[in-house]
Amino acid sequence: MRSQASQPYGRRRVSEIAPLPDSAKDLIRSGPLGHLVTIGADGAPQVTCVWVGVEGETLLTAHLNSGQRKLENVRRDGRVVVSFEGTEVQPPGLRQYLVVRGTAEIEEGGAPELLQELAHVYLGPEVRFPPMDDPPPGVRLRITVESVGGIGPWAE
Repeated sequence: MRSQASQPYGRRRVSEIAPLPDSAKDLIRSGPLGHLVTIGADGAPQVTCVWVGVEGETLLTAHLNSGQRKLENVRRDGRVVVSFEGTEVQPPGLRQYLVVRGTAEIEEGGAPELLQELAHVYLGPEVRFPPMDDPPPGVRLRITVESVGGIGPWAE
């Protein structure tokens, strides 16, 4: 395996599970949208924006509609990538960004509770989300981190 210094763009690669650096957790918890990439039935990438939470060393997303294409893709092939754009600019002018590669698993239920928690980050402290009296249980997507890269302190 090449050393970290020889990896393009500071990417760290591991064979199985990688720890999520605190700097990466801090960026995610600050509320940038995650760009979730799954693999479609035809092998083409499918990208969607999602709210993302951190639990220990894993990433979590929540979905009320369990029939969404991204979830169908994960049921077939759990390989995913999630990217986040930071706010700090690195020389010569590119913003920091985080790329997390991993394997996603679908967990039944728990979506409304996670969405409410994430709504406080993404929409504000007084927001009620989902905005309905009896939301469906939905699903949560748990992403086990396999590699972390991008440009920022998490890639050092």
